[in-house]
Order: sequence, then structure tokens, then C-alpha cells
Amino acid sequence: MRLLTKSLCGFFMLSVLGLVFGDAIVAQDKAKDKKKEVKKVELKVKAGDTAPAFESVDENGKAVKSTDIVGKKVVVLYFYPADFTGGCTKQACGFRDDIEKLGSKNVVVLGVSGDSVATHKLFKAHHKLPFSLLADEKGDVAKAFGVPVGKGGKSPTINENGEKGQADRGATIGRYTVVIGLDSKVADISPIGDAGGDSKRVAAIVAKLAK
Repeated sequence: MRLLTKSLCGFFMLSVLGLVFGDAIVAQDKAKDKKKEVKKVELKVKAGDTAPAFESVDENGKAVKSTDIVGKKVVVLYFYPADFTGGCTKQACGFRDDIEKLGSKNVVVLGVSGDSVATHKLFKAHHKLPFSLLADEKGDVAKAFGVPVGKGGKSPTINENGEKGQADRGATIGRYTVVIGLDSKVADISPIGDAGGDSKRVAAIVAKLAK
């Protein structure tokens, strides 16, 4: 009888510990999921607003002005933190792979980060990107849309010989994507959590604009 009682007590304690441990795991998972959530901020530019004017330079140092493209084609501006990093590479390659779905003849895709012209040139060449990258080293383009801009830092690089290195980054810009319609108004401006799936999300928005 004593042995049975001890066994039952032991089983009860293990069950309690199991529940406590299970609750702890659930709490940890919820905490992890919460960290993955995109932190939303109040943007000064919203869907339906006329897109603010902007200008920058691309990976070749060539001037890019909004007045030359906005209103003539659908413009996709995707802001991202840094070249050659995991999420940013997935996002860039997603737009590369889905460029035909976006309708490349009627849509201009522009990647925007705080990286330099030189770093952008390496990033574009390494991943064979069929669109331009704007060097927004002071975050002026991002600020025009109200996209969060933080301090600069170091970005990883891969040169023409496949050698890895580092380069200075003037600013660290939040991951947001803006779609500007032919009416020069912002059709969508959103924080991006799924970097790799952003191109497909944007393709659906562009398809609706074409109707």
C-alpha cells in the first residue's frame, strides 16, 4: 500500500511539473512570437495620400528623381535595413524572381537602404538584381514617407571575387514597402514582417491597380 501511495504521489508531482513546464514553454513561444511581430509606427504618409517627392542616386551614382517616374509607371519603393543580410537578401531576390509577375514594363521597383553606392553595386551584381537600388545614406527618402530611420553601422559585403568584407552604412532604415499608383497616390504603405514573401504581396496589389 505504501509503495502504491508513493507511486501515486510521484505520478502526481510529475504531472504538476509537466503542466508547469508546459506553461513555461507556451509562455516562451508567445514571447518569441511577440518579438517577431512587426512594430507599427504612425506614418505621416498614408494610403490615399499624394506621394511626396524624392530624389536619390542609384548603384551607379546616377540621379533618380520621383518626378521622372511617379505618375508614369507604378512605383514600388521597398525600404530595407542593409545589403547582404539575411532578410534583405530574401526580399531582394523575391522581387528579382517575381519581376515578371509585377509587370516589369509598367512597374518600377526601387530598393532603398542606407548603404552606399559602392555597396549597392556589389549587392546588385552578386544577386543579379534587375532593378535599381537607391543609396539613402542620410535617410532622406525614408523620412519623406515617415519610414523609421536609425543610426548607421556596418554592412557585410561580397566583392566580385567572392571575398567577404564590411562597409560603412550611413543609416539603418526600417523594412517598409510603398506602392505608388499611376495617379501619383500611395496605394499601399506597410511594415514588412515576411521579407521573402513581400514581392508576392506587392504583385497582388499591383494587379488590383491594373483593373
